[in-house]
Amino acid sequence: MPLLEIRSLTKVFPLGESIFGGGAKGEVRAVDDVSLDIQAGETLGLVGESGSGKSTLGRLLLRLIEPTSGNIRFDGRDLLAADHGAMRRLRRDMQIIFQDPFGSLDPRMRVEDVISEPLIIHERMSATARRVRVAELLRAVGLDESALRRFPHEFSGGQRQRIGIARALALKPRFIVADEPVSALDVSVGAQIVNLLAQLQREFGLTYLFISHSMPVIRYLATRIAVMYRGKIVEVGPTEQITSTPSHPYTKSLLAATPEMEIA
Repeated sequence: MPLLEIRSLTKVFPLGESIFGGGAKGEVRAVDDVSLDIQAGETLGLVGESGSGKSTLGRLLLRLIEPTSGNIRFDGRDLLAADHGAMRRLRRDMQIIFQDPFGSLDPRMRVEDVISEPLIIHERMSATARRVRVAELLRAVGLDESALRRFPHEFSGGQRQRIGIARALALKPRFIVADEPVSALDVSVGAQIVNLLAQLQREFGLTYLFISHSMPVIRYLATRIAVMYRGKIVEVGPTEQITSTPSHPYTKSLLAATPEMEIA
């Protein structure tokens, strides 16, 4: 059984009221009848250009936004039927790494507090135990304990993203949505983060939905690739198949427009 089963998932955003008083101008189908399975332990790479609906789909899977229709099952449980309490418990297993390492961390909080926050909300542990856990998480993402008392503005973009990854790992999740986690970083720093994510997946048995507009990054990290175009999944399959013998014209155009990039 897949870890995540997504069936006919749709999200429609209204465009708002007309300035002439004629009611709503229309609607945008940001996610349009998407069905996907994500297997435990795999990395499903979700690729497409900006505005294709990738990030919206990722947020729908975590119920950070609510779908218009469709169904999501996590480990056999109906996510959309879960009430607030049940969803709070499920969030231990489902986390997100945000695109912007500069905007995703509260500038008023020290690193120790940023990473401790989910532990305070979800775990019953002493302050000493929390500090030990936070120090372990920092080491896991390549930072040391000297970061604990510092603020986010004292770190580079790559270091901030490592802090965001540590926060996502705090509750030992099974599934992580990585929403364009390297797009705001320099190429060399982004490659380091991609390699870190691969290492953490092996170490902790994680399942990723890795969202990106970069086919080289997706090709390097993903087990399978799903191609998204105007809210729809137009092609899905093993990474080698999608990158060597794509069948959809949009996938072919993405590959043709993508320069080669070394990630090692």
